[in-house]
Amino acid sequence: MSGRRLRAILQKELRHIVRDTRSLLLALALPLLFLVLFGYALSLDVDRIPTVIYDADQSPESRDLIQRFAASRYFQIEGFASDEHEVERSIDTDRALVGIAILRNYARRLHSGQETNVQLLLDGSDSNTASIALGYADTILSQYAFALRSEGQNQRSGLRLPSPIDAQLRVWYNSSLQSKNFIVPGLIAVILMIIASMLTSLTIAREWEMGTMEQLLSTPLRPEELVLGKMMAYFAVGTADTVIAVVVGIGIFQVPMRGSYILLAAASGLFLAGALFWGIFISAAARSQPVAFQLGLLTSFLPAMQLSGFIYAVENMPPPVRMITYLVPASYFIKLTKGIFLKGTGVGVLWTELLFLTVFGLAVFLLSTWKIRQKLV
Repeated sequence: MSGRRLRAILQKELRHIVRDTRSLLLALALPLLFLVLFGYALSLDVDRIPTVIYDADQSPESRDLIQRFAASRYFQIEGFASDEHEVERSIDTDRALVGIAILRNYARRLHSGQETNVQLLLDGSDSNTASIALGYADTILSQYAFALRSEGQNQRSGLRLPSPIDAQLRVWYNSSLQSKNFIVPGLIAVILMIIASMLTSLTIAREWEMGTMEQLLSTPLRPEELVLGKMMAYFAVGTADTVIAVVVGIGIFQVPMRGSYILLAAASGLFLAGALFWGIFISAAARSQPVAFQLGLLTSFLPAMQLSGFIYAVENMPPPVRMITYLVPASYFIKLTKGIFLKGTGVGVLWTELLFLTVFGLAVFLLSTWKIRQKLV
């Protein structure tokens, strides 16, 4: 491998990148655009659930129960219904996701020690949100029932009975339980995968369509020098995208950074190089810019979004699909970013992911050079 030929192809690609100002600005603006759109629009937090209440008892005890829901940040009282049919209409018209019905004689049955029922109606069309809302409501009702039972025992015995269990909750790594702290590190991996593949998926195909590949074939340039030179030019753009994404994630979204910046830089470099090599391989295999663009989008965006664990947990996927996720490099880089950002873990924990990204980059580099050599023969 000649350093002079490698430097020549690198300078050629850099001139092309700088000359195409609009594409360069778009490539640098995409991380900011993706982060702002997805970071603010994509939220997994389930709170302020619209709720309608039907209080048929109209007693101080029923109002006390209603206040428990109103005081919770998970429920937002949208109004009070005059009957049960109005609760159903509110759910049918999407005015409310949850309906709470407190039946007549609620207070009388409560004071007499009889079983007292409170009806919860949930819109199950969104099963995930409905199940979470049911868990919130069940927790509020359980705590309220325990408080009433303790108060009754205290009044009968004349003594204040302590709680048999003193549960103390401590949340590690994301103590505020904000979904942005979970989404933004994974979103950085998705953005880099998409941008890197799209940047290089057109580079070899463009050479064929413009007729400049024949000129390159007449030179002593070797396939590995062509692949490395093109990758290094776009690696500079990808590095700038990485810096923008990290700065926006930490500065604007206030995602905690507990790990090593050096480890994050090394992991990003490995992932970025592999993604760029993958784009070059697609470009070499396609020879057509439209086909290369479609293949780049299909093999980068969909796996990174759907099969990497970015949104959907890999553990909940069917076994055949779960086997495919082991071949998606974005899934390993997402584990790296989340571990570095939120947990502050180091190489001792994340060495498996780093090893896979290294093997992936080398394998795709060899595939790219083999494909270009095959085209030259």
